[in-house]
Amino acid sequence: MKELDQFSYACGVIDAFNEVVRAGVKRMALAHPCPSREERDSYLPFAEKICSQYGTRCYAEDEPLLTDLFPVTLNRGTYNLIFYKNESDLEEYLALKAQKARLCAAGAYRDEARREIAEGFGRLLSYTDEAIGRLIEENKEKEII
Repeated sequence: MKELDQFSYACGVIDAFNEVVRAGVKRMALAHPCPSREERDSYLPFAEKICSQYGTRCYAEDEPLLTDLFPVTLNRGTYNLIFYKNESDLEEYLALKAQKARLCAAGAYRDEARREIAEGFGRLLSYTDEAIGRLIEENKEKEII
């Protein structure tokens, strides 16, 4: 089998996720996290071209929303591209980030409030309630606040 370089693989992921966002299968999708802003930005010209083809949008995320949905080391300190079709979905994502920041500042990011942030993020990613619950329960690497 021919070896696929990492850049081409990541571009394939970007294309595929934009296709499902365009089709309405997912409200929002994430590219693979990048360890540096420079690496993430190297994908921007391709991502912008694909978004133009599919009628989707791209948001360059420098401080990803960390929730109990995914292991914290998967996204902490990384840079990502978020794909979406409706501006209201990006606004909802940014509102979740702001809500988490307020909860953390007030010392209230725990228990039900913490779970609600993770569930809200999961719904934005169009995961089923069952999948959201399973991902949260299976995640053994949660953020320590």
